[in-house]
Amino acid sequence: MEELAPTVGAHGESSAAGGHGGDGKYVRYTAEQVEALERVYSECPKPSSTRRQQLIRECPILSNIESKQIKVWFQNRRCREKQKKEAVQLQSVNKKLNSMNKLLMEENERLQKQVSQLVYENGYMKQQLQNFVTVATTDTRCDSLVATPQHSSRTGDNPIGLLSIAEDALGEFLSKAKGTAVDWVQIPGMKPGPDSVGTVAISHSCNGVAARACSLVSLEPTETMEILKDRQSWFRDCRKLEVFAKFPAVNGGIIELIYMQVYAPTTLAPARDFWSLRYTSSLEDGSLVVCERSMSGSGAGPNPSTASQFVRAKILPSGYLIRPCEGGGSIIHIVDHLDLEAWNVPEVLQPLYKSSKLVAQKMTVAALHHIRQIAQETSGDVTHTLGKQPAVLRAFRQKLSRGFNDAINGFNDDGWSLMNIDGAEDLIISVNSAKNLSTVSNPTAAFSLPGGILCVKAAMLLQNVSPSLMVRFLREHRSEWADFSVDAYAAASLRGDSFALPGLSPSQFSGNQTTMSLGISAENEVLEIIQLEGHAHSPEESSVMWKNIHLLQICNGADDNAGEACSELVFSPIDEMFPDDAPILSSGFRILELDSKTYDRQDMLSAKRMMNLASNLEAHSSNTAGCTASSSDSRSVLIIAFQFLFESHLQGNIVTIARQYARNVISSVQRVAMAITPSGLGLHGRPKPNSGSPEALTLARWICQSYSFHLGDQLLKSNYHGGDSVLKQLWHHQDAILCCSLKLVPVFIFANQAGLDMLETTLVALQDVSLDKIFDEAGRKALCNVVPQVMQQGFALLPAGVGMSTMGRHVSFEQAIAWKVLTEENAVHCLAFAFINWSFV
Repeated sequence: MEELAPTVGAHGESSAAGGHGGDGKYVRYTAEQVEALERVYSECPKPSSTRRQQLIRECPILSNIESKQIKVWFQNRRCREKQKKEAVQLQSVNKKLNSMNKLLMEENERLQKQVSQLVYENGYMKQQLQNFVTVATTDTRCDSLVATPQHSSRTGDNPIGLLSIAEDALGEFLSKAKGTAVDWVQIPGMKPGPDSVGTVAISHSCNGVAARACSLVSLEPTETMEILKDRQSWFRDCRKLEVFAKFPAVNGGIIELIYMQVYAPTTLAPARDFWSLRYTSSLEDGSLVVCERSMSGSGAGPNPSTASQFVRAKILPSGYLIRPCEGGGSIIHIVDHLDLEAWNVPEVLQPLYKSSKLVAQKMTVAALHHIRQIAQETSGDVTHTLGKQPAVLRAFRQKLSRGFNDAINGFNDDGWSLMNIDGAEDLIISVNSAKNLSTVSNPTAAFSLPGGILCVKAAMLLQNVSPSLMVRFLREHRSEWADFSVDAYAAASLRGDSFALPGLSPSQFSGNQTTMSLGISAENEVLEIIQLEGHAHSPEESSVMWKNIHLLQICNGADDNAGEACSELVFSPIDEMFPDDAPILSSGFRILELDSKTYDRQDMLSAKRMMNLASNLEAHSSNTAGCTASSSDSRSVLIIAFQFLFESHLQGNIVTIARQYARNVISSVQRVAMAITPSGLGLHGRPKPNSGSPEALTLARWICQSYSFHLGDQLLKSNYHGGDSVLKQLWHHQDAILCCSLKLVPVFIFANQAGLDMLETTLVALQDVSLDKIFDEAGRKALCNVVPQVMQQGFALLPAGVGMSTMGRHVSFEQAIAWKVLTEENAVHCLAFAFINWSFV
C-alpha cells in the first residue's frame, strides 16, 4: 500500500505536516520506499537528523525526499504504533469492564428481586397481623390450638441423612452467596474495578463471623474448584485437613466428612478444630458448587492426645459457587461463615475472634489471590526471579508461614514441650527434641549430634500503634532490634556447622545490608533475601561463624490503606546458594488488630514524621487544615517467636541467650511503639527538630537559594512568599529532590515526596540510605568525578542513567543535577540532587 508524503514546494520549501502549510503538495510513497523506511524504523523508531541524512545518502530510492519529510513519516509511524498499542489495551480493559458490568447487572437484578420479596413479605405480614387482631377481638375463648410442626428424623449416620443435611446446607449457602441471608457491608480498602481482586464484603451483624467475595478469574470452573478444595495450599492457618469418609450423591455429587485443624494466631488462646460435611455438586445452569457446614457432636479429633490443645469451633453453611463465563474463565462467589467460640478466649482477645475482617483477609481474600496467582502462572505472566519457578517461591512462602505458626502453637504431637523454669517468667520457652541438627539442617549428614530446637515466644499489648507502620519499621530498621551475633549463630547452626558456643561475642555487624526482592504476591506480600555483611577479628571466627548472613523474609500487612487486620514479618536464615530444598527455621513478628483503627491519615503521617527534617511540612499542613486526630484508642497484640537450633551440651547456654535476646527485642519494640504512637509526639504532634540540624523551613530556603545562585535559574518556577510556601512547593515538586550529608559515607537527610517515592522508602527509614546505594556501578564511577566538581564550581550535571530504589527496583532518569547547599554564612551544609523525569524500569 502506498503512502502520502509532503513534497518540496515551488520555492524549495517543504510543505507543513498534514498538508496545511506552504504551497507543497502530497505525493505517494512507493512500496519500496515504505519498505526501506520500515526497516530503519524496526531498528530505530526515532532516528536523529544525522541518521536521516545518512539514510537518504545510502538509499537512492529516498533521494527525492527531504530529511524533514522523513522526520514527519517517522512521527506518523510512531503515532500509529502508539495508537495500536492503546487500542489493544483499551480492548483488554473493555473486556474486563464488560465482565464487571455483567456482575453488577446480576447483583442489581438480585437486589431488585430481594426488594420485591421483602415488599411481598411485608404485605403478607400486615395481612396476617390484621387477621390475628380480628380473631383476637371476636374469639375470647381461653383455649387455643397449638400446632406442632413435624420434624423428620434425620441423622448423619447414613448417606440418606447426610444428603438431607447437605441439601439444607446448600440452600443456606446459596442464600448467603446471593446476599439475601446476611447483611453484608463492603470491607474498607477494597474497591471494585478492572484490576481489583473482586468485590469483598463482611457481615454487619450475624451469628459468628462471615465474609463474602465475588470475582472473575481466567481459569475454568473445574480447575478453580479443585484449587479451592485444596485448602492447605492457600489457607496458611490450616494445619491439617483430612477426608475421613466419602459418599457418592445424586447427579454425580460427592459428600465428604472432613476434620480440619486451624492454628491459633496468638500464644494466649488454644487453636481451633472442625468436624464438617462438604458437599460438591452441580446446578441446573452448569455452575459448580462446593458447600460445607459443621457436623453436630463434640467428639475428639483423630489424635486424642492433642484434644486439650484445641477448641471445637463451627463452620456455618459456607462454600464456593463457580459459574462458567462466556468466552472462558469463571465467576466465583465465596462465603466463609464461622463461629470461633469467642467466649473461650481471654476478654482482651475476644474482638479478634469476632473479627469478620480477619476472616476475610486470612481466608476469603487469600483464596482469591491464590487463584489469581495460579492463573497468572498458567498464562506465563509471572517472571522468574533468580531462576526460580513461581511454585518454588510459593512453597518458600508456605514454609516460612507454617514454620512460624508451628513455633507459636507448639503442638505436642510435633514434639514440643514446655520447659520448667523456676520463678516468675514473662516468656514462654519450649523445646522440641524430636527435631535436631540432622533432621532440620542436613538430613543426609553422616553424623549428627543430639540436640533440638528451642523456641522463645511472648505476647504484648500495643496501644495506638499502627500494625502496618510497626511492621515497616521492624523490616526497614533491623539493626534497631536485632543482634548480628544471634543471627550469625542461627545461620551457622542451620548450615550444620559444629562448634562450641559457651556464649556469644559482641555484634560484628558492618552496617551494610542489601535487600534483593524475589517478588510481590497478589496479596502485596513481599518475599526477599536480606544480606547482612559481617567482619571478623580473627581467622578462626572468619572460617567458622563470622560470614555474610543471608535471610529469607516475607512481609505482609505493611500497606496503610489496605485495611488489613494482620501484619507479619517472618524470616529464616538460608544458604547463600538458595537451593529449592533449603531448610527453614522461622522466627518473626505478628501484629493483630484487636479494635478497628480510629486514627486517621493525619495520625499516620504524624507517626512517620519522627527522625526527619521534612516532618514540619505535614505538621504544618495538618494544623493549618484544621484536621484533628481521633481521640479513640486502638489496640493490637504483638506476638514474637524466635527459634534456635542447639546441641544438647549447649542447651543451657542457648536458653540463657534466647531469653535475654527476646527481652532485648521486646524492650526495643516498646521504645519503637512509644516513638511512633501519635499521642507520644508531644504538643500538636510536632516532634522536636534534630539537634545540630536546621529547621525544615530553613533548609528548604537554603536549597532553593543555592540552586538559584549556582545555576542562575529558579528551582521553584512559581512565585512564592514566605518560608512555609517554599517548603510546600519543594515537598510537592514533580522531580525527586534529595539532600545528603558531607560525611565519609554520605547519607540522605532530606527528601521531598517524589524523592521518597523514587527511593521506595519512608521518612523514618530515609536516614539509613546512603548515596552510593542508589546508583549502579556506572553511576558510582561518575559520582566520584561529580562530587569534586560540585565542591569546586558549585554544581554539576549528570547524564541520563539508572539507579536503584531501596526495594531493589531499577529507576531511570533523564538527567540529574547536583549542587552545593550553602548557609547564610556561605558554609557548605550538604549536597542536593534533583532527578528529572524519573521512572521505574
